[in-house]
Amino acid sequence: MVLGRRLQELRKAKGLSAQEVGHRLRQAHTTVIRMEQAKVTLKWATVKAMLEIYGVDETEAMQFLALTDQANEPGWWQSYRDALPSWFAVHVSLENSATHIRGYEPHVVPGLLQTDDYARDVLRLNRPRPTQEELDRRVALRMERQALLTRTDPAPPQLWIIMDETVLRRPAGEPEVMKAQIDRLVEAMDLPNVTLQVLAFTAGLHPGAFGPFTLFRFPMPDFPDIVCTDNLSSATYSENDEEVALHREVLDRMSAQAMSKRRTREFLLNVRKELDA
Repeated sequence: MVLGRRLQELRKAKGLSAQEVGHRLRQAHTTVIRMEQAKVTLKWATVKAMLEIYGVDETEAMQFLALTDQANEPGWWQSYRDALPSWFAVHVSLENSATHIRGYEPHVVPGLLQTDDYARDVLRLNRPRPTQEELDRRVALRMERQALLTRTDPAPPQLWIIMDETVLRRPAGEPEVMKAQIDRLVEAMDLPNVTLQVLAFTAGLHPGAFGPFTLFRFPMPDFPDIVCTDNLSSATYSENDEEVALHREVLDRMSAQAMSKRRTREFLLNVRKELDA
């Protein structure tokens, strides 16, 4: 995505249309557009020819081509292709590249913080209903995603999640499942890169009440934040400045309404005690 965006910037800086570049490459202009939008693999020879058209100097071109080789290396999640919808593969890729992940979840514990049993109960609801083998693969993928929170190289992302109180009040499976899940949330809060806040019922109406969403920020200074909004069977990813700014503002306002990190921990422990009662 980063390289595709950079190719688009180089083309526009040269004052060329996608049709003109496609003509020089003897390829369809749609291929140029799809490369810029990261919808197709970046072919080394084609990228090299594009950089020559754009007048990129040799040093920058070699760096760009080296990054092209890296970008074409499959991510670890590709081994889960049988359990990974194409629209969600983008989400997993963004998670692994981001330095900051912020989000709001009104319905269930976010996947990066779920226990095995809780994830199993959530994923069992998928439509069409998964077979046992499919369910096991999807749970395994979800558990492996969580490794990024404790990785050492590169540094783990900063994860900041706001959850609605509903998430903790709605039972998931047997009582023991919810107990273990709350224990997991408390443990996660001990990680220096994890911030968790609960938005209580008593906080009243808030601007994010229309559905879950996630904001991703990346280490590249010229690459924009991306917002992901979820629905029942797919997700939408946008880097539109106004849309990203709106979701960032909503998260800031919700954070001010939600419990502090300390108060959230106390709340989680109290809910845990209630489950034991």
